[in-house]
Amino acid sequence: MDRIDRNILAELQADGRLSVTDLAERVGLSLSPCHRRVKSLEQSGVIQGYRAQLDPAFLGYNFSAIVFVTLRDGDRKAVNAFEEAVKELPQITLAQRLFGDPDYLLHITTRDLPAFQQLYDEKLSALPGVQRLTSTLVMKTVIQNRPLPL
Repeated sequence: MDRIDRNILAELQADGRLSVTDLAERVGLSLSPCHRRVKSLEQSGVIQGYRAQLDPAFLGYNFSAIVFVTLRDGDRKAVNAFEEAVKELPQITLAQRLFGDPDYLLHITTRDLPAFQQLYDEKLSALPGVQRLTSTLVMKTVIQNRPLPL
């Protein structure tokens, strides 16, 4: 990956809807080489996809929480069961496995506190292998979807 590829990535992170023509102009390439580079970056997996960033509050999702999860057991079977179950809950917008204690960090978005409480009581506490859940509420999002530093 060279400077031009990094410039392409920076431009696409800022605006994934750029036409290849506009992108080529911004990075100083002609259309065909720019298109080939973008396709190569997509095929290699550097570019994983394109999507719209939505405003959760505008869509009625006004509540965010972070839940730390400690599992009873750390064996492969327990980890796989937990991770597969987490994938089934659309309110979990980010799930990360951590080193040490706790085992997982979950970012959760719901419409309001009662919806979070229902999710917590009915789904999160019933996830396989859970020993302990610890929650904290998000007061304010300061940085979200920040582009990677290129």
